[in-house]
Amino acid sequence: QVQLVESGGGLVQPGGSLRLSCAASGNIISSHTMAWYRQAPGKQRELIASITRAGSTNYADSVKGRSTISRDNGKNTVYLQMDSLKPEDTAVYYCFAEILASASASFIRYWGQGTQVTVSS
Repeated sequence: QVQLVESGGGLVQPGGSLRLSCAASGNIISSHTMAWYRQAPGKQRELIASITRAGSTNYADSVKGRSTISRDNGKNTVYLQMDSLKPEDTAVYYCFAEILASASASFIRYWGQGTQVTVSS
């Protein structure tokens, strides 16, 4: 059974920084794309950053230039460094990963449980 566990959320003042982590565990053979989504109250979940196994990245315009996604393939972990945080960054942040586990015949999409990020003074 594969699980994704996020950490690093919390309360931060405007202009501050946070680093989110998401570790995948279980009988993992390989992983493809890993990503971060977020969902603010009353809004749809949106993709904000993704990274391929080879390290190619993409960012939503809303976080481009302020955030950096990275991964450690050996640890099956993805990170999101967020700087210059704004109140509109307040949301629940979800980790996503495409993982091939030993009990599976193909890559399956998994989600983390979410971590709250609140940007407020």
